[in-house]
Amino acid sequence: MALKQTFKWIAVAVLVLLLGASFHYSGGWLQLCAGLALFLFGMQCLEQGLKALAGGGMERLLARSTATPLKGLLFGGGATLLLQSSTLVSLLTIAFLGTGLIQLGGAIAVLLGANLGATSGIWLLALAGQNLSLSPLALPLLVFGVLARYTGPRGMAAGQLLVGIAFIFLAIDQIKDGFSAMTTIELGRYAADGWAGTLLFVAVGLGLTVIVQSSHATLMLTLAALSQGQLEPAQSLAIAIGSNVGSSVSTAVMGFLGGNRAGQRLALAHVLFNVSTALVALLALPLLQSAVLWLTARAGMGDNALIQLALFHTLFNALGVALFWPWQAGFARLLERWLPDRPQPAGLVAEIARGPAATRRSPYLSDSALRSADTATQAFSQELRHLGRLSLEVIGQALYCPPDELAAPRHDDVVLRGRLQQSTLDSETLYREHIKPVYGELLRFAGRFEQPLDEVRQQWWRDGQEAASQLVKAVKDAHQLQANLKRYAGATVQPGSTASAAASAYLELRRQLIDALAWLGHSASVPATAGHWQAQRQTLQAHLTAFKDDFTARLFREVREGRLDGAQLGSLVNDLGYAQRIVGNLHQVLELCDGQRQGLAWRGREEDAATAPAP
Repeated sequence: MALKQTFKWIAVAVLVLLLGASFHYSGGWLQLCAGLALFLFGMQCLEQGLKALAGGGMERLLARSTATPLKGLLFGGGATLLLQSSTLVSLLTIAFLGTGLIQLGGAIAVLLGANLGATSGIWLLALAGQNLSLSPLALPLLVFGVLARYTGPRGMAAGQLLVGIAFIFLAIDQIKDGFSAMTTIELGRYAADGWAGTLLFVAVGLGLTVIVQSSHATLMLTLAALSQGQLEPAQSLAIAIGSNVGSSVSTAVMGFLGGNRAGQRLALAHVLFNVSTALVALLALPLLQSAVLWLTARAGMGDNALIQLALFHTLFNALGVALFWPWQAGFARLLERWLPDRPQPAGLVAEIARGPAATRRSPYLSDSALRSADTATQAFSQELRHLGRLSLEVIGQALYCPPDELAAPRHDDVVLRGRLQQSTLDSETLYREHIKPVYGELLRFAGRFEQPLDEVRQQWWRDGQEAASQLVKAVKDAHQLQANLKRYAGATVQPGSTASAAASAYLELRRQLIDALAWLGHSASVPATAGHWQAQRQTLQAHLTAFKDDFTARLFREVREGRLDGAQLGSLVNDLGYAQRIVGNLHQVLELCDGQRQGLAWRGREEDAATAPAP
């Protein structure tokens, strides 16, 4: 890892030096790069301002806008029109899909809409024209945007939005001036004949989009070069095709790095859609060019290369949507067949021990989940549940109960004594290798989460972090139990001795704890309904209280009768407290996670009902 970081910083230093040298020799190149930097920064401000201004409304709208394919298409197009980033909308959709808040079919419809919405940016730039300077508008927007930042949270979000628009306007003029100054550069001279030339500029569009992480930036550069005569119209069309393919690369990387099967399916869908659309556009390029020329001629703009590029970009994206729209359901089934859900292992600890490729230590936490309060909360909840399952298994292992027996414990004392005498299993090692890394990732994820939350959700995050801490304590408590269990129940003792009574008491305590763990595992596998965990909590508390009273009374009776000594009594009372804390902590995590999952599922319906017109 240290070597990788060193190489990264060396590469950054070399890039900075090369760029610095190039700026010294070419003022036009400096203007062009500065304009591109302003544009990307403006897009970032625009995105952050809109998201803060929406206050989570866009995420909630996404969760409710996938009921039908048409709703998903309209949301994808509208969100991309506002955010001016199909990549952002795609990543947000992957995050919602990965945490189960929307389904694959609805996500595909959003993806199709996002590709259509991506054409809006190039239309705005093309219609504005390259002879119109937007800098005079940018300066007052900058002033008002900065002033608005001092008027409260909403004003700060609106101010960031205005600043983003201002920087985009400044960037457009800067890029135009940069291309004007670079009079010695004529991209048209790099053209090749036939398919070779077309594919060359497709590759240019793809590569540039991957580098700057924005197809809008690529198309803006293309428009500027086209308006300065440094690019042929046919070459600009090829760059537009390549930029479309390049926009799916970020989605693919984030989707597959996330490790979640649902996100990987949508990432693959994005790549397949964009690549297929690009291939169709290339094969139908002469027909599309003819259609563009005919339509612009009918509109009286036959010689406007900028409008022609914008129209071409819209036509081939619409063609791709038309090709995929009729078989969305079949496409979703095909993706599920290609990337099936991974089978849930019977034992997570054993599965992880096979190696890093067997399973991720934190399968639900990803960078894309941090883009939304809902997805981050759901991902944290799922990972907390995963930590609970791991903890349940490690505690079972500490009590010498393998995962395949935990669901239906046998309580064979002869088998248990053999395990106690022969096993070298150490719960501390299991904690260090399997619990501590996941707990660390949960805390790291919570530390990186910066989305605004309402008071109820803030309390849930605090409870979630406390529950994770309680799980760690439960595993450590199991380590204490394991030591005394092996000491008293695993040793060879004489019948009737105090050691024999202590061994019998520890075996009874283990049976009760294992049965409680099995009951919790079964309760977690049953679909929860409203009031499910409240009823379960009452049942569990009643059972634990009854067992504690009976067990404590038995221990003191045996002390009075001389069958237990004071040291054994102290160990048993302490371990009884550990056992009750273990069960209580595991129950708290399951209740918290299921309550959050239900809250996310029901909240949309409640909001819809609240905003519905009265009958």
